Amino acid sequence: MIRIAAVGDVHLGQDAQGRLRPALEHLPERADVLLLAGDLTRHGTPEEARIVAREFGGLGVPVVAVLGNHDHHSDAVAEVTAVLGGEGGIEVLEGNGVVLPVDGTRLGVAGVKGFGGGFEGRCASAFGEPEMKAFVGHTLDIAGSLRSALASLDADVHVALTHYSPVPDTLHGEPQEIYPFLGAYQLGEAIDESRAALAVHGHAHSGCEHGVTPGGVRVRNVAQPVIRSAFALYCLDEATP
Repeated sequence: MIRIAAVGDVHLGQDAQGRLRPALEHLPERADVLLLAGDLTRHGTPEEARIVAREFGGLGVPVVAVLGNHDHHSDAVAEVTAVLGGEGGIEVLEGNGVVLPVDGTRLGVAGVKGFGGGFEGRCASAFGEPEMKAFVGHTLDIAGSLRSALASLDADVHVALTHYSPVPDTLHGEPQEIYPFLGAYQLGEAIDESRAALAVHGHAHSGCEHGVTPGGVRVRNVAQPVIRSAFALYCLDEATP
């Protein structure tokens, strides 16, 4: 049995130091890995990343993350990633994956930030102005990198980690007008083409926790305003489809 703890959208800033740490101190007793689903900072600065590194570093379990739109705001992604990895020991994924041994089972996690675009029947298309083509093209590129990352995992159990949602199910509660800015169906297609047992995302603060891809993969929205705790816990085994 693999125990996965996950949370996103913690939005840590200077006034949030130590906010989550007390609830994480005994994490190894409950989980084998912690997944962070983006928007770890408020404005994407290296200073905020140091707070994240102190909050989630040295917990006694591997910590794997993707960045979110807030983490990109200051155009300091390279610095933020370096701080999280160097000071916190946090593995930050973007179009790649990591395989972790868990009690004799290989857990593979593939991650991308993701992007918007909407969902089938109510989505943007790569037609018209160059700006619209670029918008949709970016989504297609990111979905393609998630597909490749999942396919490259040499693991017994696969998990997809994104910030943006791969399905509309977990957006229920959000205004439908902003669905195209909360996720894209191409991410769900990439997940369905893999052998993923679980997909984890954040971003939708007013959404709901549970969803499923068209192909039957479980999707969980772990944005902290949704799960209302320091993390949510999910259990998988090698037989999970």
